[in-house]
Amino acid sequence: MKSVLITGAGGFIGSHLTELCIREGFSVKAFVHYNSRNQWGWLDHLRVVDEIEVVSGDVRDFDVVYDAVRGCDTVFHLAALIGIPYSYVSPKAYIKTNIEGTYNVLQAARQSAVQNLIVTSTSETYGTAQYVPIDENHPVVGQSPYSATKIAADQLALSFYRSFDLPVKVVRPFNTYGPRQSARAIIPTVISQILSGKTELELGNLSPTRDLTFVKDTVAGFLEIANCPALNGEITNIGVGEEIAIGELVKLIACSMGAEVSIDTNDRRVRPEKSEVERLYCDNKKITSHTGWSPQYTLENGLKRTIEWFKQNTQFYKPDIFNV
Repeated sequence: MKSVLITGAGGFIGSHLTELCIREGFSVKAFVHYNSRNQWGWLDHLRVVDEIEVVSGDVRDFDVVYDAVRGCDTVFHLAALIGIPYSYVSPKAYIKTNIEGTYNVLQAARQSAVQNLIVTSTSETYGTAQYVPIDENHPVVGQSPYSATKIAADQLALSFYRSFDLPVKVVRPFNTYGPRQSARAIIPTVISQILSGKTELELGNLSPTRDLTFVKDTVAGFLEIANCPALNGEITNIGVGEEIAIGELVKLIACSMGAEVSIDTNDRRVRPEKSEVERLYCDNKKITSHTGWSPQYTLENGLKRTIEWFKQNTQFYKPDIFNV
């Protein structure tokens, strides 16, 4: 890889991937969602921002996507709508962004003869585990409009590999956490409420389990997969291979912060019963056997770094508001 385009570069995982690519010496073009204020998301807060070529646009618009892709040998496609609750409010927005947006990236990459295209999936595509640990052969089940659109985007990407020999790799991260994560996710929700002084936390379902990966491990996995030709046309999980229930996670965070809390289950934060993904637990043998990747952060170490970052950046979060 020499010249890299990262869509969704202003977001949580995208901004960390941008930092890593700059550190690895790549020429990086960052595609961010257009707005009239020239705000670039988390890129505005990176020390390396002056080393990045920023392109503002909308992944739903083919022309700007094609212009951004031209001249790049590698494309990391992360741009997506990811909030599950909002996918219940506006499923069509997810279809336009996650499916049509992915088509635009695939077609632009095909027309530009991109040598390496990495499409970002999600463990939510598996739905509730039918067996554990979950490997890449596990059935996919759309339990929310969000996960359904990501399943469609994944299959579209793989069809371009099979139909046009486009060098596509699908990366399927399990639950990533760390600095800059969206307030809609469980870890920022808990940390920000505790930092605001709350002792009774408003949360949703506490019984589901998740396999949590620190963001620096996740983006390192992206690079390892990108550098492995054997994974062309393949789906590859990124996950630690451990699971923890949400209720236990809350206790761990509170203990790490020296806080005593109780939990108020808020119905607004609970998914519809058939839509809740009850268990996610990653089988990471594929990535560990094909690459040199292995997780470098324990959950305790990752949470410590995450909590410290949130303490210094509370101004970016509104703990009293439920983020849809």
